Amino acid sequence: MKNLFLLFGLILMISSCKTPVSDEHFYDSGISLELAQFRKQQVANIHYNLSFDIPAQKSDPIPSHLTLEIEIIDLSHPLILDFHEESSHLLSLKVNGNETEINHQDQHLIISKEALIKGSNSIEIDFLAGELSLNRNEDFLYTLLVPDRASTLFPCFDQPNLKANYTLTITAPKDWKVLAGAPEVAYEENGEFTTHSFAKSDLMSTYLFSFVAGKFEVARSDSDFPQTMLYRESNPEKIAASIPEVFRLHQKAKEFLEEYTAYPFPFQKLDFAAIPIFQYGGMEHVGAIQYRESTLFLDENATDSELLSRAKLIGHETAHMWFGDLVTMDWFEDVWMKEVFANFLAGKLVNPTYPDINHELSFLTNHYPSAYGEDRTQGTNPIRQKLANLKDAGSLYGSIIYDKAPIMMRQLETAMGEAAFQKGIQKYIKTYANDNADWNDLVELLDENTETDLQKWSEVWVNQSGRPILTDKIELAKDGTISSFVITQTAEDGSDKIWPQLFDITFFYSEQNKTFSVALKDKTLDLTDAIGEKQPMAILYNSNGLGYGIFPIDESSLSKIASLEDEVMRGQSYINLFENTLAGNIEPIIAFETFEKGIAIEKNEILTRLISSELSTIFWKYLTKDQREKVLPSLEAQLWNQLQQNLPTNLKKSIFSLYSGIAYSQEGQDRLYSIWKKDTEIKDLKLNPDNFTSLAMTLAVYGHPFSDQILTEERTRISNPDKLARFDFLQPALSQNEAERDALFESFRDASNREKESWVLSASGYIHHPLHQESAIKHLSEALELLEDIQKTGDIFFPKRWASVTIGQYTSPEAANIVSGFLEAHPDYNPILKNKILQALDDLMRVQRIHESN
Repeated sequence: MKNLFLLFGLILMISSCKTPVSDEHFYDSGISLELAQFRKQQVANIHYNLSFDIPAQKSDPIPSHLTLEIEIIDLSHPLILDFHEESSHLLSLKVNGNETEINHQDQHLIISKEALIKGSNSIEIDFLAGELSLNRNEDFLYTLLVPDRASTLFPCFDQPNLKANYTLTITAPKDWKVLAGAPEVAYEENGEFTTHSFAKSDLMSTYLFSFVAGKFEVARSDSDFPQTMLYRESNPEKIAASIPEVFRLHQKAKEFLEEYTAYPFPFQKLDFAAIPIFQYGGMEHVGAIQYRESTLFLDENATDSELLSRAKLIGHETAHMWFGDLVTMDWFEDVWMKEVFANFLAGKLVNPTYPDINHELSFLTNHYPSAYGEDRTQGTNPIRQKLANLKDAGSLYGSIIYDKAPIMMRQLETAMGEAAFQKGIQKYIKTYANDNADWNDLVELLDENTETDLQKWSEVWVNQSGRPILTDKIELAKDGTISSFVITQTAEDGSDKIWPQLFDITFFYSEQNKTFSVALKDKTLDLTDAIGEKQPMAILYNSNGLGYGIFPIDESSLSKIASLEDEVMRGQSYINLFENTLAGNIEPIIAFETFEKGIAIEKNEILTRLISSELSTIFWKYLTKDQREKVLPSLEAQLWNQLQQNLPTNLKKSIFSLYSGIAYSQEGQDRLYSIWKKDTEIKDLKLNPDNFTSLAMTLAVYGHPFSDQILTEERTRISNPDKLARFDFLQPALSQNEAERDALFESFRDASNREKESWVLSASGYIHHPLHQESAIKHLSEALELLEDIQKTGDIFFPKRWASVTIGQYTSPEAANIVSGFLEAHPDYNPILKNKILQALDDLMRVQRIHESN
């Protein structure tokens, strides 16, 4: 009996034990996985009561206070909060009413377990707000705390699976507006300042907490679901054309997602702010989405692609309310899950709003080139990446999660069927609402609705990197019919990976074409359906644009691409031609000529933009200097003649964008100058003030003899203070004086000069433009050396974008040697940043191989 009681006690003890957690890396800087796992079982019911007193002067500190209400379950270790700031910013600490000594080390505020009790605790902290992610400007500021930046602002548990409620009070200059994640419930004026009090927020992760404060205009919708918008745009035409439409798009997105997920809008409100210098297109903060202002404010002459892009951005951020905000990844290695659903569903929800747009084509052109752009590089990564410490989470972002993941998800939906896929998603939302989940949780639910082995399927698509190269072997019988048709896939990186996927192959005949559906599951596939068919005139692989990889291409059929009637077929053909060119299978000059012919007759704006992008890349990067100067006169003449034709406005704007991006000859500069001076007006080409500013900058980059006068006059045309500040920042990058360009780039050594990241990237792009590279190449080593500091001080996309606008623009052997030398000299370089370098220099290295082989 005694042994029975002991056995029963042992079973009870085991069943009540929490998951054992190693404490080896508790006190590492950043937030280690070990610390995050322990805190998840240590604390519960978190409520942050926060107040920030924002002074009128940008240089003054921001006194702040936190009362943290928390339930503590496990006192086997101290309570560790994250505060990535100087210890001097912590002014006082009270724990359960008792003054307590401040112990701040390695970015953590450590509270001894002796000061705490099991159950409810109250912790009060007076502090100065950290400013690394506060984005302070003279008359406005905004927080941007993804992925681990909340701890740079205030003490907190900065991990996604410790959701909390927030009660916020902001005191700011009285002429400032304030927007936060919960509704404003009271305000009190006190001299030159106003105190804004907000209701208790919904549950959210720390990276979704936010507020915006400053001199903004306010717009409100009059719909059944009210929305509030802060903005600083001053162009009356853009304001009139954009604000009602922006409200409508949010409302439509909300309605679609409620129906698709079978779950009502999950938060108290859907407000947003348009910020001139915002680092991203948008960020899905609960109740207070932030957007880059230029992405929302378009004029009445915006192209279909620009309108569609805005609608998808709004759909993307609204989808995050369910995917990311309501159901949040458990750890940032699954950050891709929120992004894939946001992108994937954004495409679905805009379809009804834009019935005249070919959405299959839009999906193809929006995702495949960007996904290939990273997946073809030596720095590629799997969709799902391991993450040991949250301080490295920013490096996970990129085109793989934003663009390859939606391609993967579309393959999965096609394999499962739309109804079964949606049913699984609805159960996922319902099961994990206001909670956290990982990829395996989703796979488990989706598995209930499909016979496909999703664990095996996702092993290569989700957990491995790269793409396949597909080849064919066709044999003919004596009568000329096909006797054997074998498709083989090999991994581009030489591994033995196999991508199960679906796509179509179309045979072209003089009278009637024939399409075959392919389900590729193994290394090879015998296309038995093709046996006995007559030999076609041409074969188009992946003719429905669903497949992923480099497909066979017949050089003799390139001249027929532009005449393909099906828009998706044309789009896939151009993308596959571009990828085969970069792979060394097609000579760049042949690809250029094909794109040049295509742009001459293309009437679809989406395809025009695709061809323009690929043509521009081949022109500036893959043609030799001699080739470029040889083809420039005819390309300029062709595009200029197209601009004189009777074409739709949106098509003309796309062609003009390409023309202005390559017309650096004297004749081209003269034409662009005449347009900028408004002496020449092209019929149906509608240019707004921002277009003229961009044109002035382009003329300066091209070295127009009147560059100084052009920039001086353009400055007088700019009335918006935010746009004027940007113009002044960029002017040294546009100078004809090399020393001024050098001084600006060298100033970026100081992190304070890199705060406005989008401005820094634009300036660096001008400084390292192909026409300036002989003088700018001396900065390449410096650009590489700064990358580690840029990762520490910048936001998530900054390191890759910095590498892209510096080393990523070069094509010379000298530049290749500089980057190769840097990597060889730093064998232990941060592997995450090394991948960013490898992604950015892919074109540079491919150019060397292509030119050497020719």
